Amino acid sequence: MSTVALSPLAPTITIEADPKIGLRGHLRHTGALIRRNLLWIKQDPESMMDAVLMPVIFTLLFVYVFGGSIGQSLGGGQAAYVQYVIPGMIAMMSMNIAQGVGTGFNEDFNKGIMDRFRSLPIGRGSVLVAKIAVELIRLLVATTVVMIIALLVGFDVNGHWGGLLASVGLSALFGSAIMWIFLVLGVTMKNAQSVQAMGFLVMMPLQFGSSIFAPTSSMPGWLKNFTTYNPMSGLADAARGLMTGGPIGHGLTVTLAWTVGLTVVMAPIAIRKFTRKS
Repeated sequence: MSTVALSPLAPTITIEADPKIGLRGHLRHTGALIRRNLLWIKQDPESMMDAVLMPVIFTLLFVYVFGGSIGQSLGGGQAAYVQYVIPGMIAMMSMNIAQGVGTGFNEDFNKGIMDRFRSLPIGRGSVLVAKIAVELIRLLVATTVVMIIALLVGFDVNGHWGGLLASVGLSALFGSAIMWIFLVLGVTMKNAQSVQAMGFLVMMPLQFGSSIFAPTSSMPGWLKNFTTYNPMSGLADAARGLMTGGPIGHGLTVTLAWTVGLTVVMAPIAIRKFTRKS
């Protein structure tokens, strides 16, 4: 049995060692590490500020600054834009929260916390899965905040509560796949600022070259082709269909294809780089 103080603020957590770590061992270690990360958030509630405030800022900004003009093109003014953009905001949260896992992972390395983890007889994948699980909790908090603001600015669920829950689940699923990319960035970049800068280079084209904030019908042909297979467009369109009763086929297919592909490719890379990092 190994005992480690994972931070000066969090209590000591004991992790049992197994000669050969099986599924139960991985689950036990993952649970202990999730608890550690949640305790850290409890001791440092300011780390939740981005998850709580960013959804409020983005939602109010796009609804009240762009809602009138874009809403007119949708044929219904600001009210129509609220119905359009809120599902897109839920999609956007999945990538915004995913960036946090990379910066946090990098900071843990620079503080020596990951060296302590790697000195313990625990599954290397458990450390990464625990990070993703906690970020998904942050994602659910952010989505809840978005929906509260959405209802206040006039979003009408119109009875599609099942679709709302399904869109949140789809966003979390895709978000978990994106997080593997940011875990790779977190383990390979020198500092958190570099991870954040690289993250913006990944995020900006995907978010703004998509159907999250505005319809793609007026975009030039080359950009419209990009948005067709952009996973953020797929996620936004699928969420929009689930929450408002529109078509979901193409968006759902694109989202699931990217989710599976990113997870299959990036998860082994992240685990291998984490294991071999000196």
